[in-house]
Amino acid sequence: MKALTVVLALLAALSNASSSVLQRRAAVDEPTGGRGLRTALRWLGNVLRRPHWIVGAGLLIVSTVLQGSALSVGSLSLVQPLMASELLFTLVIGSLVFHRRPDGRTWWAFAALAAGMALFLSSAAPSPGRDTASAGSWLTAGGTLLGVVVALVAVSRPVRGSPRATLLGLASAVSFAGTAALLKEVTGRLPEGLGAVLSQWPPYAFAAAGTVAFLLLQAAFRAGSLTASQPALTLGDALTSVALGWALFGERVELGVRLLPEVIGAALIGLGSIGLARAPSVSGEWDAAPRARDGPESEAQAHASP
Repeated sequence: MKALTVVLALLAALSNASSSVLQRRAAVDEPTGGRGLRTALRWLGNVLRRPHWIVGAGLLIVSTVLQGSALSVGSLSLVQPLMASELLFTLVIGSLVFHRRPDGRTWWAFAALAAGMALFLSSAAPSPGRDTASAGSWLTAGGTLLGVVVALVAVSRPVRGSPRATLLGLASAVSFAGTAALLKEVTGRLPEGLGAVLSQWPPYAFAAAGTVAFLLLQAAFRAGSLTASQPALTLGDALTSVALGWALFGERVELGVRLLPEVIGAALIGLGSIGLARAPSVSGEWDAAPRARDGPESEAQAHASP
């Protein structure tokens, strides 16, 4: 069962990686053009009509189905950290599709993230817990998550650039972790029957949390580059999910002497995320360097032509 959980989570990460890159590409292609709520809504409306975003949205749905399947057979504390592998998939797929060979520094970042994930998960050794959580636990966890997200958004309002992208990325990560926990709650109640599940609150809370997470992710993309937002997204989602798995579903991770390698693993994940987010095939800037590189050559050829 654990092997099936890993496979499904990795497939979800693969689909999510493709979705993130395509949506970032759509965000990069659309000029920001000012500030204010009306401008932001106009910008979002334009982005939603771009083909890159539409395909990315479809892949995000596929990723959600795969993630839900993984959560139905495995723990939140295992599935969500594995979702960090989307950066690894993004690098490989982006490099192949857009013919951008990563440099040595990027491969070191790749190795750091992969090693960090392996070290963190092998040290933490997440154990399965309950399939569902009590209403009281959800009330406490939901209120805490909502307070953290509201606080992060409030702090991000007066700042601009990379700090704003980081704060919004972290708010999005916390929201996505809450969305994943709600998805696990929904899948845990499916044995009661689809009709019974739809008559309860978790599916609608899941939809609301997912919408908030999505809007915050688009805001993070608009605020700055993936270099600023991706580490917060990656680590924030993984660590918040581990905490929610413990608080809601009774999942356990090993601590004690294993705490040090877990911290080292988390640090490597963060460093790898920063390095990979700078790679053009990850950041959505694969089309910038070739134009810059081809531009002078084309100009020189033009001047050399009779």
